[in-house]
Amino acid sequence: MSKQSQVIAPPSPVPEKVAHGPRAILAVLSLAAFMASLDVFIVNVAFDRIGASFHGASIGDVSWVLNAYAIVFAALLVPLGRLADRIGRKSMFSLGLGLFTAASVACAVAPGLWWLVAFRVLQAAGAAALTPTSLGLLLAAVPAEKRMPYVRIWSAVAGIAAAAGPVLGGLLVTASWRWVFLVNLPVGIVALVAVARVVPDSRDADVSKVPDMIGAAALTAGIGALALAIVKGGDWGWGSGGTIASFAVAALLLAEFVRRAEHHPVPLVEPDLYRVRTFAAANIAMITFSIGFAGFLLTLVLWLQNVWHWSTITTGLAVAPGPAVVPVVTVLIQRYARRVRPGVLTALGCLAFAAGIVTTLSLVGPHGADYAGELLPGELVSGLGIALALPTLLASATAGLPAHRTSTGSGVITMTRQIGYVLGVSILVAVLGTPTSYDAAHRAFVHGWWTIAAVEVAAAAACLGIVDRRKQPATPATP
Repeated sequence: MSKQSQVIAPPSPVPEKVAHGPRAILAVLSLAAFMASLDVFIVNVAFDRIGASFHGASIGDVSWVLNAYAIVFAALLVPLGRLADRIGRKSMFSLGLGLFTAASVACAVAPGLWWLVAFRVLQAAGAAALTPTSLGLLLAAVPAEKRMPYVRIWSAVAGIAAAAGPVLGGLLVTASWRWVFLVNLPVGIVALVAVARVVPDSRDADVSKVPDMIGAAALTAGIGALALAIVKGGDWGWGSGGTIASFAVAALLLAEFVRRAEHHPVPLVEPDLYRVRTFAAANIAMITFSIGFAGFLLTLVLWLQNVWHWSTITTGLAVAPGPAVVPVVTVLIQRYARRVRPGVLTALGCLAFAAGIVTTLSLVGPHGADYAGELLPGELVSGLGIALALPTLLASATAGLPAHRTSTGSGVITMTRQIGYVLGVSILVAVLGTPTSYDAAHRAFVHGWWTIAAVEVAAAAACLGIVDRRKQPATPATP
């Protein structure tokens, strides 16, 4: 690619941009972040009830309700984001939103567990179409100097959904877990109408080819095989033929994905992106951070429902304070975050998250008689950590990229986040197993929490590689 092609103007201007300001566009596009995050948190609260409604389903089986969604979401984010760059981001956003909404209704009427998993795959495909295009449309519609604050606000809306999700999920699950999917129907309809009226279209005229779909398939199958090996390793035996074969298949497929990325003319993930120090460090930090995030969220729900034997609505209310801290702190630190190097800010966030987990470990007891003294402090500290780390990671990964790569960059960092979720849920399921007594369950949860805390410390170390976006070099050209 020539030096001239590295400097490409932002996606094509459109007349609607004059009629609606960036704040209105931000409000509409944030609905996408709201829906995706709301779905994750609601389904986590419904996890135990879903398993109970399908006779004979183990925790490992039910984990695929979460993992199948995250795997497909991760693998399709970048190719659908690139396709959106080519055909128009607004069209892809609307298509994804419509599919996500329709698949949510299908999940609500699923007759069996594996039907539910299949419909979650369709739901994930819709989410993969709408999420990167949501951020891509936003970045194209706002001036460059306002991108970091707008991305933080976009992320904070997801935090609001995270706070509302457990409470709303607890309320809905008291009637039936199927309502946690039906709730997407009205939000989806409102978002579709608003997008048609408010959001301007954008595209990248230089995008002429669809990315490597075989590479996307290799990534999907590879992460799926890795998750299968981790989830089933305890049941099959870690040295069994099935476990070893699953790990081997995962290694081969992921190696093929990397090979194709190096040699395919339009790779799923451009290797040159990872030669930008901040982008590479943000992705490493994101995958480790997300392992802990997914694991801690699910352990809280399972602890409250299976050890303290709380109802779903009480569980939802109990889990909500941690996520509720995120948007509040994100807004409060907007003014001061610019004075702190992004790597330092995210590292502090990961360490605060780890401290929240350790706080929970040191205070939690077997009976749940003192929620305010046993569980709430750890939740609030971990929420502070998430608020410091997550929005800054998302913003830092794309802040240093030129305009024509922001959509791809946002897709890659979100893909990395989803892969971290899959690994976090899988590792947690493997650590918890199927305890047969309270003592065994308590030991399993303690091991799980220590594992999550250690992962967050590793994430903090990775964060230190993130440099100030004003000092990082331009993205290298792709040959």
